Amino acid sequence: MDENFDGIDYKLPELKLDSKQAQGFLSFFKTLSDDPRAIRFFDRRDYYTAHGENATFIAKTYYHTTTALRQLGSGSNALSSVSVSRNMFETIARDLLLERTDHTLEVYEGSGSNWRLVKSGTPGNIGSFEDVLFANSEMQDSPVVVALSLNSRESGCTVGLGFVSLTTRLLGMAEFLDDSHFTNLESALVALGCKECLVPIERGKSVEYKMLCDVLTKCGVMLTERKKSEFKTRDVVQDLGRLVKGSIQAVQDLVSGFEFAPGALGALLSYAELLADESNYGNYTLRRYNLDSYMRLDSAAMRALNVLESKTDANKNFSLFGLMNRTCTAGMGKRLLHMWLKQPLLDVKEINLRLDVVQAFVEDTVLRQDLRQHLKRISDIERLVHNLQKRRAGLQHVVKLYQSSIRLPYIKSALDRYDGQFSSMMKSRYLKDLELWTGVDRLNKFIELVETAVDLDHLENGEYMISSSYDTALTELKEKQELLESQIHNLHKQTADDLDLQIDKTLKLDKGTQFGHVFRITKKEEPKIRKKLNTQFIVLETRKDGVKFTNTKLKKLGDKYQQILEEYKSCQKQLVIKVVEIAATFSEVFESLAALISELDVLLSFADLASSCPTPYTRPEITSSDVGDIILEGSRHPCVEAQDWVNFIPNDCKLIREKSWFQIITGPNMGGKSTYIRQVGVNILMAQVGCFVPCDKASISVRDCIFARVGAGDCQLRGVSTFMQEMLETASILKGATEKSLIIIDELGRGTSTYDGFGLAWAICEHIVDVIKAPTLFATHFHELTALAHENGSNDTHKQIVGVANYHVSAYIDASTRKLTMLYKVEPGACDQSFGIHVAEFANFPESVVALAREKAAELEDFSPSAISLIDSSTEEVGSKRKREFESDDMSKGAAKARQILEAFVALPLETMDKTEAMQEVRKLKDNLEKDAQNCLWLQKFL
Repeated sequence: MDENFDGIDYKLPELKLDSKQAQGFLSFFKTLSDDPRAIRFFDRRDYYTAHGENATFIAKTYYHTTTALRQLGSGSNALSSVSVSRNMFETIARDLLLERTDHTLEVYEGSGSNWRLVKSGTPGNIGSFEDVLFANSEMQDSPVVVALSLNSRESGCTVGLGFVSLTTRLLGMAEFLDDSHFTNLESALVALGCKECLVPIERGKSVEYKMLCDVLTKCGVMLTERKKSEFKTRDVVQDLGRLVKGSIQAVQDLVSGFEFAPGALGALLSYAELLADESNYGNYTLRRYNLDSYMRLDSAAMRALNVLESKTDANKNFSLFGLMNRTCTAGMGKRLLHMWLKQPLLDVKEINLRLDVVQAFVEDTVLRQDLRQHLKRISDIERLVHNLQKRRAGLQHVVKLYQSSIRLPYIKSALDRYDGQFSSMMKSRYLKDLELWTGVDRLNKFIELVETAVDLDHLENGEYMISSSYDTALTELKEKQELLESQIHNLHKQTADDLDLQIDKTLKLDKGTQFGHVFRITKKEEPKIRKKLNTQFIVLETRKDGVKFTNTKLKKLGDKYQQILEEYKSCQKQLVIKVVEIAATFSEVFESLAALISELDVLLSFADLASSCPTPYTRPEITSSDVGDIILEGSRHPCVEAQDWVNFIPNDCKLIREKSWFQIITGPNMGGKSTYIRQVGVNILMAQVGCFVPCDKASISVRDCIFARVGAGDCQLRGVSTFMQEMLETASILKGATEKSLIIIDELGRGTSTYDGFGLAWAICEHIVDVIKAPTLFATHFHELTALAHENGSNDTHKQIVGVANYHVSAYIDASTRKLTMLYKVEPGACDQSFGIHVAEFANFPESVVALAREKAAELEDFSPSAISLIDSSTEEVGSKRKREFESDDMSKGAAKARQILEAFVALPLETMDKTEAMQEVRKLKDNLEKDAQNCLWLQKFL
């Protein structure tokens, strides 16, 4: 692992076990089942231990050395062991459950050969470890566990999906048709923030199952296999009726609308053991999840657009989440922003409502600053309520809710003072609900409860106590306690007079756990009163700090005081339970309040970002997906321009229907092509989340999905090469994209030979333009592709390509020095040359290598005997940088035939065919292509 765990205390606790304890533990350890995913820790009170393969894993991964290992036992029974401090355990637990998705965590307690499992957790179910994971940090995301029930039919695969968020107590179901690449499922997993997925055990792993595993791996989701019998629909309605708020009839109506999803949800109820905990009853919400409610984003798009944080980020502004996260509340705002970025909106009205709020905050600086100051004092209401409902809360949780509640009038009055153009919307969206929840029957009652029940004066000392005036029994005990304290003080005074000592100076009154109330004098004073000390008092202890002694009166009063104190503590404990139970009845109000406050927090964060950037953001104009164009004037990449060393050069992007809906972008490496196409995707995503965008002016037609094929990397662990990975991602685009999507493709077809790669790139471009018709940004080094734009005005009725435009990133070459300067401006027209050799010079290649490269490149430029130049005299746009031996018409017809063959190949049901059948079909396709090639030079070359 490359993760850096700097700053951790690596001092190893000493493993202290005598031979009898060691032998007992070894015999127990042998009885444990073999689970390669489970990391097991054994609680030794002051430290933890791990053993066997777990010990080796921890030593290598977290200590980065095997010298941390110790041997328990001897000879053939010796067991590798490692000891872990409590601080280190917290670090490991956070990494296993919050960062990785390949292990589960178990903690055992006991001694000798008697040990029992007390805690277990997975990346999707972290409830047992919340106190460890979030003791010193905020909870940034709410993990979700998903269960799947797959049903293959001729029309495709129907996916039944159930999900549960254990921290937010949300259950949900979805059902949809999917393709062989599970494109829709991948989008759902990303949108829900899934960490773990349950599937039925499958003995013979089918092609479909392997493809599913690939999708889960791409999304960073842990796969957990469960028995098929757990995926049952019987009793699901009754079980949900106990867990879900509201009537069982509503549950029945919702469940009846699904065929396979209820079985998946049944497996989740069993796996998470929700019915075993009565505190769950009546506290869950059940909802239908609709794929069409939000923009779909797959894992490739999330990575390409840097939406969420990564461990490799150099700073927080490297990701969109890090840049946009200026939230003030303790955790709530962060979690909502995390969810919004995975679920951008499609509803134009709802997007504009969010933008209205952001605009109100941008225009009214005083309102924005006031609200942010008040929100900084709001605790994580969601988690506090969760602890109340789980009966894990104490008086400090109630007090934190109280401290948040008393901030609400200030938030309300700040919103009330706003009189801008959106004042009526702000009143209906926020003020109306705030007034309702802070009314006499709701939070005012809660505030009264806390102010009456809790001793708020002791909070400054960090003490959370019930006020003695809250309960008559407690009042009586407090009075008795104070009376005894007064009697003990009087006895202290009387004893000082009798011994002729100064009270509190030479004769002190101590209170400790060992002896209770005692008198203490210094060793220097002891000789003066030794006679009286030996006759009238009982000496308890003589130490350096003095002599401790008592008498029968003090002992009697001290014993009484201790008895009353124990009764007082017991009474306090019972009253705390009672107060917490009463506080829990306000959960529903606090949940609604948390949703409102966190929404305000995120929208304030958007406004703060839009206002505080050196070049301010602007409000985008939003239109529905079937009308309008995508026009970004002076657009910038928000994350790139936020880096300290960058002076960002803005660019316009005009994706106009039937004119420049499909843009081919050419130009040198490092010229800004990738940044340009990504910034368009990022701007659209930000707009549909409800944020202002880094542009001078923006008009955006809502997109239902962003597909991105950017960069390449081997997936050797899954047996997938760079080129195969490229093709798989492109296949997802071709199968999943619609005319309402946005497609971003960078460097397609470079992982194979030039002709194959170009043929594929051309065919894919034509398919997107002709069939999918989605706005597309296609960055490429295949300059020949720019010939597609010439088909725009073609008179050929057989082939009419509409809406393709060429753009290039500009660069300047000094004629005398040959020095290349990147201008980072995107301009109309194709790039008329390649700059690869100049980039090699940038990288300080040896001069001899550069010279030879120039020589060979020149040879290849003149290689073809019959050269043509595709120059349109009216626009002087260069359509090709190389001289070619085929006419453009020949090329486009050949590419169209190649595309038809490729589409026919993609449509083959290979998963259901054996090898012989597949080869026969491929031969037929090849034979057809060879026939077509007889009259097409380009196809002959392609073959």
